[in-house]
Amino acid sequence: MDADVVVVGSGLAGLVATAELVEAGRRVVVVDQEGPQDLGGQAFWSFGGMFLVDSPEQRRMGVRDSLALAWQDWRGSAQFDRPEDAWAKRWAKAYVEFAAGEKRAYLRERGLKFFPVVGWAERGGGLAGGHGNSVPRFHITWGTGPAVVEAFARTVHDGVARGLVRLAFRHRVEELVVADGAVVGVRGSVLADDDSERGAPSSREVRGEFELHAQAVIVATGGIGANHELVREMWPERLGTPPAHMLSGVPDYVDGRGLQLARAAGAHLVNPDRMWHYTEGVTNFAPVWPRHGIRILPGPSSLWLDATGERLPVPGLPGFDTLGTLKLLRATGHDHSWFVLTQQIIEKEFALSGSEQNPDLTNRSVRELARQRLGKGATEPVEAFKSRGADFAVAGTLDELVAKMNTITGADLLDVATVRRHVLARDRELANPFTKDLQVAALRQARRYRGDRLIRVARPHRLLDPKAGPLIAVRLHVLTRKTLGGLHTDLEGRVLRADGKVLPGLYAAGEVAGFGGGGMHGYNALEGTFLGGCIFSGRAVGRALAGSL
Repeated sequence: MDADVVVVGSGLAGLVATAELVEAGRRVVVVDQEGPQDLGGQAFWSFGGMFLVDSPEQRRMGVRDSLALAWQDWRGSAQFDRPEDAWAKRWAKAYVEFAAGEKRAYLRERGLKFFPVVGWAERGGGLAGGHGNSVPRFHITWGTGPAVVEAFARTVHDGVARGLVRLAFRHRVEELVVADGAVVGVRGSVLADDDSERGAPSSREVRGEFELHAQAVIVATGGIGANHELVREMWPERLGTPPAHMLSGVPDYVDGRGLQLARAAGAHLVNPDRMWHYTEGVTNFAPVWPRHGIRILPGPSSLWLDATGERLPVPGLPGFDTLGTLKLLRATGHDHSWFVLTQQIIEKEFALSGSEQNPDLTNRSVRELARQRLGKGATEPVEAFKSRGADFAVAGTLDELVAKMNTITGADLLDVATVRRHVLARDRELANPFTKDLQVAALRQARRYRGDRLIRVARPHRLLDPKAGPLIAVRLHVLTRKTLGGLHTDLEGRVLRADGKVLPGLYAAGEVAGFGGGGMHGYNALEGTFLGGCIFSGRAVGRALAGSL
């Protein structure tokens, strides 16, 4: 035996599982096709959002939350409706209990702290029993994704120093070794060293072969978000036709390889048609990986128009229902849509997802945070996109703005009269305290929450108010991100066969397992659950193996 456990993938789930095994004194080999610069995988690029329930941060912001309310929201969002959801539901219940219980303490023990203002992501906007968060639950990690990665990488590096861990970078697994019906190791190719920057495509030049054997193998290889062909192949009919053009919210190595390797070894893949893609992607003017897109984390005030200038119906409101809006947009026959807003709105409401787009939070600089978030103007990363981004238009008048929007697309899809009609209708609803416009009602409600009023929601105003200008339009693309289905696992992370029996020796954690059970989110994510799902499933698998080996 080369080790007690081989972990395939050095992303967050793999690091957490390895850290748990190290703390139990087990020997681990971590293999990854990328180099040491990519330790932490796509979690490094994350905004660092964490789903917590009834936290001190919530209570300090005047938010009353509970396990019962959170589980109601999760079930309403997940909409579990398949026989193979049985394990996913168990994972979901366990995760929500973790988020309402020891999750915060578990993270704080590892040095993580949270920004005091709790965000209200994925607000839903339907009925009490439907999709969405009833209260703010999005806790931003102080230090964003890199801090989360470092919290577990420290223990892994300590394991290396103690001789318990070997980090085998540039080792691409191409086969799970099966003997007598059990997974007993991995084999593959050793790739040439490559010093490409983190997240950039790396060489696939083969320099040799390897084979490793262990008592168990953990697959923690992530999802399929960078493999657009596979995304389109798995695309569900309920969301319409897949886009011809999409941006990638994850690096190229998020290609689904681990799913295929596990299936070839006898693992059962469930819910492959459940996926999570954002509708507010913009082209990165300084891309790290191909088709690199950045998600706008919008406040509720921007006017959302389709490619022809028609306003989206409910639930197509910024930040309310991601997949509900995606379904609406796919029915338009176009791959893009538009935000129309003002300088006042962009200054208060626009945030960009990703650690590199939030240097104040990532670098843990209180001084810089105060300057960026509370000073005049939008944050510097947002202003950079406004001035340099290919999807942004700025103008003093609506006529000029629409002309620039048509120039961006290279097609005269927009008529200024249509856009003006929707802008004026929205503006008239702000003339009195009454309204039938659900977006206007929602942003007024949002201003009642201390956190939104402080740093997230602009004072309601007319889009055509010259004091609020200039006018801004942003072209939005579909941005690939999370795989919600995955390898079918029990609560210990043991991978199951199609007959429901355990495939001996094989475990899965993180996105490759749908964050647990082959899809603990069901059909919808409540946000702040990607990192948390990787942590919870990695922890469960690591502890299960530590106790059984």
